[in-house]
Amino acid sequence: MSDELPGRDLVEEGIRDLRGGHESVPALLVAMAAPRLRAIGLDVPDAGVELPSHRLYALLAASEGDGAHSRYNALVRRMISFARAAESAAAR
Repeated sequence: MSDELPGRDLVEEGIRDLRGGHESVPALLVAMAAPRLRAIGLDVPDAGVELPSHRLYALLAASEGDGAHSRYNALVRRMISFARAAESAAAR
């Protein structure tokens, strides 16, 4: 995975956490995006997490309080940015 992709660090951490069975913000974000990430060739383990988007929001609400919604949206935008950049790089 190219070091230049935006959000690469978050995706790598999420994949590591999923492999380790850790339910973290990066792991849940990667679980949400798993189909798209697999389609671009990343080896994303099956987390077996039901409704990762809901679990991610709950985890953020516990740590961010009223800021959970903004943080959730920022993380989702970051994942979309990563996926778009990775898809573009793969097409070259």
